[in-house]
Amino acid sequence: MSNPIPHEDGMDHTLSLLREGYLYILNRRRGFNSDVFETRLLGKKAICMGGKDAAEIFYDPDKFQREGSAPNRLKQTLFGKGAIQTLDGAQHKHRKEMFMSLMSLDNLKRLKEMIKVQWETTAEKWEQSDEIVFYEEVQEMLCKVACQWAGVPVPGDEVKNLTNDLEAMYESPGAMGPDHWKGRNARNRVEKWVQELVDNVRDGKIQPPEETALFRFSWHRDLEGNLLNAEIVSVEVINILRPIVAISIYLNFTLLALHHHPEERKKLLSGDEKHAEMFIQEVRRYYPFFPFIAARVRTNFMWKNYQFEENTLTLLDLYGTNHDPLVWDNPDVFRPQRFNDWEGSPFGFIPQGGGEYLMGHRCAGEWVTMELMKESLDYLLNGIAYDVPNQDLSYSMVSVPSIPHSKIVIQNVNRN
Repeated sequence: MSNPIPHEDGMDHTLSLLREGYLYILNRRRGFNSDVFETRLLGKKAICMGGKDAAEIFYDPDKFQREGSAPNRLKQTLFGKGAIQTLDGAQHKHRKEMFMSLMSLDNLKRLKEMIKVQWETTAEKWEQSDEIVFYEEVQEMLCKVACQWAGVPVPGDEVKNLTNDLEAMYESPGAMGPDHWKGRNARNRVEKWVQELVDNVRDGKIQPPEETALFRFSWHRDLEGNLLNAEIVSVEVINILRPIVAISIYLNFTLLALHHHPEERKKLLSGDEKHAEMFIQEVRRYYPFFPFIAARVRTNFMWKNYQFEENTLTLLDLYGTNHDPLVWDNPDVFRPQRFNDWEGSPFGFIPQGGGEYLMGHRCAGEWVTMELMKESLDYLLNGIAYDVPNQDLSYSMVSVPSIPHSKIVIQNVNRN
């Protein structure tokens, strides 16, 4: 005999989700004193869950599937139609292997060298300006790195437009009206352009390096031995470019953390690599990035005496799990040292999703995120000096994605 899942009264709570953003699920988990509750979103029943145990069951492929879970507005902006995030089973595993083939030590070393060069070039330009808007500048820098690493040739005068389009894709999924259409139009433009590049690769008109995403994805074959169609290759190449540009959010919060925690800056200046990694992990845990992720119940099952019914939309609370007091001591305190004795659970620390890399749905680009954040942190500490003038450094827990309202203005940049 199952227990009834705690239920949120009311006809629909979509507007509440939009109003509360990152805290919507966490607020109700606390209110119900339960890691699982039932609500109604977009007129249909949905289950929301959070915490380490919930994440572990959520990433069980026998219990949940991704197919049918992403709304069209998300596919039309953030992911793209037919993307790896929407696949399950053997198809997902095969596509994931394609992505993971990029994560070799040599490829990650290439990435680190690229970001070092871009930091030096960018900082040289900053020295000529009275002040710069950090978020906007690092977006463009990361776009250059992403294109170079992925083997995507982009003319210098088009980098800014491409950066803006990639930004629009990840800033528009939760938006309404013109902002949402801005993201959809941006995706359509970039997909069409990358499709032409894929056709040119296959026709021998351009030859990107063999270790790059454009080359490997263009020649990747599905389980039936057929080349992926150009539209799917385009979507997946963008799934390399867009997330790298989105790391600008983490870099903005890295700069904010250095500003708000000068005692941590002093520790980092000692050159302790382990402390640098702990600092980066704490930035990823503490600050908002993704609020939640969706799946559908694959087949009826019982968990903690609650009945989960086939095809029910289910949301996993990413932000709330990273702030769960059952997982993290004093979770609302910024404390990098907590990672000194972290056991490395793939379900308790899930800023970019959880589970296993190869067999599961954990983000394949997490290693890329870490490497780019490490090199950027090092440059912010040792490569430049700068001032942070008075400004609005607060950030919203409603807007998704969230960044400091001022996008962090810095002045008087000088290379060391």
